[in-house]
Amino acid sequence: MFDNRNIFDFKAVNNIDNESHLSFILQHGYNSGASDKGYGYILDQHYEPENVVAVTNDLGTFNMHEFNVLDGGKTALACAYRNEYVDLGDLGRPNEYGWIVTGGLVELDIATGEVLFEWNSLGYIPIHESVKVNADWPASNEPGWDYVHVNAADKNAAGDYLLSARFTSTIYLISGEDGRIIWRLGGKYSDFVQDFTFSKQHHARFVDSNATHTTLSFLNNASDEAENEETVSAAMFVQVDTTTMTARLLDRYDRPDGDLTRLRGSVQRLPNGNVFVGWSERGYQSEHSPDGKVLMQANFASTRFSSYRSYKFPFVGRPSQPPDVVASVYGTDETDMATIFHVSWNGATDVASWNFYARVDRQGLPVLIGNTTKFDFETMYIAEGYLDWVSVEAIDGGGNVLGTSDIHRTDTPPNWRLAGFQGDAKPAPDDPAILYGKQKAPEEDVEEVDEAYEKAKEEAKAVNMANEVIHGVGGLLIFILVVCSVGGLLAGIYWMLKQRRMQAYYEVPVVADD
Repeated sequence: MFDNRNIFDFKAVNNIDNESHLSFILQHGYNSGASDKGYGYILDQHYEPENVVAVTNDLGTFNMHEFNVLDGGKTALACAYRNEYVDLGDLGRPNEYGWIVTGGLVELDIATGEVLFEWNSLGYIPIHESVKVNADWPASNEPGWDYVHVNAADKNAAGDYLLSARFTSTIYLISGEDGRIIWRLGGKYSDFVQDFTFSKQHHARFVDSNATHTTLSFLNNASDEAENEETVSAAMFVQVDTTTMTARLLDRYDRPDGDLTRLRGSVQRLPNGNVFVGWSERGYQSEHSPDGKVLMQANFASTRFSSYRSYKFPFVGRPSQPPDVVASVYGTDETDMATIFHVSWNGATDVASWNFYARVDRQGLPVLIGNTTKFDFETMYIAEGYLDWVSVEAIDGGGNVLGTSDIHRTDTPPNWRLAGFQGDAKPAPDDPAILYGKQKAPEEDVEEVDEAYEKAKEEAKAVNMANEVIHGVGGLLIFILVVCSVGGLLAGIYWMLKQRRMQAYYEVPVVADD
């Protein structure tokens, strides 16, 4: 879809309207100069672009850390990085200049890409607040010291912004009116007395917020690529009280394998109270009950891949493309023909079963020949007879038709004889109205495939494999047969000649000794 470009922060979005949506960041292009800075995408449930949000100001790229679509779907938050040439005076080095990478956020109009609000760390977060910059480092060339490294942004109902800065180990509340920092949580200059610690955090989010109390969630990475402050990473829920200026830990969910997430990650409170955590490396993720019991763990099979964040959302996908079906026919004679279907519908999330149809020709009336439960991404079904023109219907759990495939013609073996057919002539297609004329419509609840079907499916797989093998070695088999036939003929001739010689020997008269 996007020429193999990277996608970040991919997730379902259910706060726009009553429909399902997807959102993600398309990374900036590499071969188009400065023209392609990347985009924020919102897709509808048919996987068609609904909004494409471009960079409309002077930022170099659409930053890969955040595309947070706010309630109602009118605006979204993104992170913003800028390279700045600054005075290093707050490091005790007046009149010395160097480059730094500042961090901040922008609120974007989704329809136009217009920047409605922008905040930058320059002038608000001094360099010496960073936990990753040493005061005695030599001044840097461009792009500069990444001294804050913002990685998440959120907005509350009061219009104030939450910003997570990994390299200050601090979460900031920023005024939506004048941009001032209302408070700092964590880091070198926390405004709160805390009964917990955290560092190098990711994915800070508002859980609840009012005039005096704010509940937050975030991933306490407690480490980065070079160092760690704790021995295990954890998902954390904390509450800050601005009347007492205290912050307390509400819930903590340690990484189940006891390890550290040094990069990336996410935390999500589910509607049922469970907590879903993305630990990033190899796509490692886990779900926890409210009391901390680990309910699920999973990761990618390959060590090559990791995820930026992981989410769990309800989502209904209805592709605009029809289901895909391929059918092929096999058999040993005209009384033993079977048509094998393989059907899938990439992106359809609520297919419960498939109905299978056949026609005598493309313009013929469809005849229901069977149905089966959807078990996997691709479903296999075996029907009796040589069915020439076929199609399928996708059915949901309530018996409703979700989509219908195009009409396809069944594939036939390139060489019927090599495929195992033993008839004298090529088989002719069956009339499905004759074979299945009494077939009833499927019941609302489709029964699972029985043992006979499973056996037939295995046999069909074997036929399929045998056909491929025969195609590959057919010539060799013919050669072997010819050699064996010639060899047998020569052996027979040799045996006959030998018998004749032996018979002649037996008939030589005996000569008496003198």
